[in-house]
Amino acid sequence: MGSTVKMVNLLLSGLLAGVLAACAGVPKGLRPVEAFDIDRYAGKWYEIARLDHSFERGLTRVTAVYTKAEDGSIRVANRGWDSKDKKWRQIEGRAKFTGREDVGSLKVSFFGPFYGGYHIIDLDREHYEYALVAGATRSYLWILARHPKLDPTVVSRLVAEAERLGFDTSKLVYVDQEPSL
Repeated sequence: MGSTVKMVNLLLSGLLAGVLAACAGVPKGLRPVEAFDIDRYAGKWYEIARLDHSFERGLTRVTAVYTKAEDGSIRVANRGWDSKDKKWRQIEGRAKFTGREDVGSLKVSFFGPFYGGYHIIDLDREHYEYALVAGATRSYLWILARHPKLDPTVVSRLVAEAERLGFDTSKLVYVDQEPSL
């Protein structure tokens, strides 16, 4: 009886570890940027567009701030304006590299041991002014920029790249970064 319980616990632990790892993995066919520099990436980013999901639905003026922590992790502070409830929504978490620190592939946690993928698949290499970020599946995609507005030709190029990589760009939500009147 005891060995059966141990075997079941071992199988469940292995299954849970596999599920959690899959939540942070890189979608098949995507490649995170290399020669990545977290010190240059750190700071404030504005969400230009996203594939909508429940934890950001209805939010405008969305930003993310990344700060390098002493322990090597990255502090993540996401914030957005909920115009329905007329208040800011904010959440803080931690990110860690999934491998080498010069590859733009991280896992982010806002809830304890549960991580989601954060994979930078396109980046302004010269100035770090914009980024195209994927989650662990093609259901998660963000276009980020250092300023509330991004040149429309850059947005079009990033959207075309996302479509080429298999994302449903017809479902992109373009985020209003203008203050409400």
